[in-house]
Amino acid sequence: MDLELAGKRALVLGASRGLGKAIAQSLASEGATVFAAARSVDKISDWVTDHETVHPIALDLAKIEDVDALAARLLEDGGVDIVVNNSGGPPPGSAQAADRGAWISHFEAMAANLFHLNSRLLPAMQQRGWGRIISITSSGVEQPIPNLALSNGIRSAVVGWSKSLANEVAGDGITVNVVMPGRIHTERVDELDAAAAKRTDTDVAEVSAKSRAAIPAGRYGKPQEFADVVTFLASARAGYVTGSKIRIDGGAIKSV
Repeated sequence: MDLELAGKRALVLGASRGLGKAIAQSLASEGATVFAAARSVDKISDWVTDHETVHPIALDLAKIEDVDALAARLLEDGGVDIVVNNSGGPPPGSAQAADRGAWISHFEAMAANLFHLNSRLLPAMQQRGWGRIISITSSGVEQPIPNLALSNGIRSAVVGWSKSLANEVAGDGITVNVVMPGRIHTERVDELDAAAAKRTDTDVAEVSAKSRAAIPAGRYGKPQEFADVVTFLASARAGYVTGSKIRIDGGAIKSV
């Protein structure tokens, strides 16, 4: 199937590792020019040599000046056709333990600045009559994950923004969707397993095994499996899919 991504320009946030890296590589393999943004550009440089159409860009989403500079740089060349919103996850912790400062600082980096960046890039998409905005959230927006209160709350705000925006721009040929990863085997999941093991004074292998046993598929997902779904949503073939939340979790979420 030709996804018709050759010649498209894509911005992928959080592309230094994990899901962002897998998505950037997948889009590039389909012929898209990819601007891979992250704080750790050196980590992108470790793999970018295998993809001539990937361009590393330094970006700290917590700094509005970085966000505005990136938008200006991209708009000078006509903007982008695809935006993959992928912010780093906040530290684990309970809702009771999260103070006001933590909510504000993480909301700014994971939501407010992300919304601002997309608002700046949207007009160029509207002029062309084509665009794709895909936001990576978490299965926690449907089934809150214990001890990840900051993530559960802030990523739910991203869902509300995405659905609202989808309704506004569908007539402009722009789709807006949310993709919810379950336990995809990335560095982030390893970090969460390690934190859970420390918190419960158990072995990491035991925590991981218990987590896998709770997933109907019986395993963690592969980053490429997740990236393939995102790449399809970014394609011309997915033009009638918008305002949707799509689970990639091996059946882990219990609700229908």
